[in-house]
Amino acid sequence: MSKPAAPLKGRAARLARLMPSTGPSTAARTPFVLLVVLLLGGGLITLLLLNSALNEGSFRLSELKRDTTELTDEQQALQRDVDSRSQPDALEKRARELGMVPGGSPAFLNPDGTVRGKPTEATAPPPSPSPSPTPSPSASPDADAPAAGPSASGTSAGPSGSPSPSGSVSATTPDPAAAPAAENSPPPTSPGR
Repeated sequence: MSKPAAPLKGRAARLARLMPSTGPSTAARTPFVLLVVLLLGGGLITLLLLNSALNEGSFRLSELKRDTTELTDEQQALQRDVDSRSQPDALEKRARELGMVPGGSPAFLNPDGTVRGKPTEATAPPPSPSPSPTPSPSASPDADAPAAGPSASGTSAGPSGSPSPSGSVSATTPDPAAAPAAENSPPPTSPGR
């Protein structure tokens, strides 16, 4: 049914001799083309994976930088807090709130065992007068409030609510009954002094 191909003449015959179009030549190109496609595809996939890894690393780096900045800010805030609380006036205020008093003059022991200086007992300074609101003379007293004058027992109530022996003694004067008890108590000591 099919007719054999007529032999080629001239230029076509010469080309056919130089480049034969038989099966083995086409089969030899196929593995090479597949190898090139596989190498290019593998290279692109490798570049994609490397790019993803670098992006992940840059995200992690930016997160760590943000965390470092936050922690540095927190550390600086804590350092400011420590600095403000370690100032002498803040320490003195906190010590007074705890009931501590300034120490008396210290005495020192010389290496030969003699005492240099004369120690004195630390005493609490009189409390500073706290600003308390005083009623003006024109203010009318409440009907429920006790009278400001002397009561039946001869004592008047001070601003703190405790009876004072006389109306002329201010509330900031220390209680005379408590003073002898403080004088008889042993002086406070601190370790290392």
